[in-house]
This record gives sequence, C-alpha cells and structure tokens, in this order.
Amino acid sequence: MSETVDELDARLLALLDEDPQIGVLGASRALGVARGTVQARLDKMVRRGVIASFAPSLDPAALGYPVMAFTTLEIRQGTGGGPVVDHVSGIPEVLEAHTITGSGDVMLRVVARDNAHLQQVIDLVVSHPLVDRSSTLIALSTRIPYRTMPLVRRSAGSS
Repeated sequence: MSETVDELDARLLALLDEDPQIGVLGASRALGVARGTVQARLDKMVRRGVIASFAPSLDPAALGYPVMAFTTLEIRQGTGGGPVVDHVSGIPEVLEAHTITGSGDVMLRVVARDNAHLQQVIDLVVSHPLVDRSSTLIALSTRIPYRTMPLVRRSAGSS
C-alpha cells in the first residue's frame, strides 16, 4: 500500500521541481530543516518510488525533434504485445508505449524532425508483422505539459 507524502515532503518536492540543482544542503537551508532530514526524506521517497529519477528533463524539440504525435497500434489478437513492444523500443523516436483500452492495444508517443521524418518513423513502427493497423494524431501544441506537482499537493492535503 502506497503512503502519501506529508507537508514537508511536498515542500521538498516543490523546491526540487522549481530548482533541480539546489542540492541537499540548499534544500535544507530553504526549508529550515536539518540536512540529514532532507537526505532521509529523499532516500525514503526514492525507495518508495515517489521520486523515479534525478535525471534532467529533456526537451525533444530542443534536440531537433519538434514534431510530436500519438500512434495507436492494433496488434494481431492472440499474439500478445511483447514482440511489438520489443520492436518499437528499438526505435529512438518512440518515447513511450502504453497498453490501452478502447480501439487499440498500444499507444505510442513519438517525435520526429518534420512530417516526412514522422512518416518514416510510422512506417518503421508498423513494419512489424503483428501490427494490423495504426492511427496517428499529430500534436499541434502542448496545452498542459507533463506534470505531477498538483498530485503532490493533493496527496499532502494542501490543495
């Protein structure tokens, strides 16, 4: 059973979200708590999976991939999705793959340099023999970027 974060955890996560380079000492000073407290809280949240990574957040557009699209794949029934997921995991432009419900089996988030490159990525994705059909939607703009801080605030009971 997952524990929720408390108010201090939420403040620490918000601080790290606002200033990822602050470090443990800077966070302890900003929060007015001991350095050991900050480190213990971070260790606990890493162990529980609340903090999944300390890696930098990268922008595909700034890396030269400004086109983002979502592709739904229908996979031949009775074969399982494993081989197709293995196939798409080898395509660098595939950023995510999720098993879904509805009119598809797997949803991909893909990026490309331009529309012609997107066509090449989609052609590569659907080249697997177990992919029966695909549907792609191109994202025109990001209205709400990926975010988790509203969940942190809700979990801590401060929203």
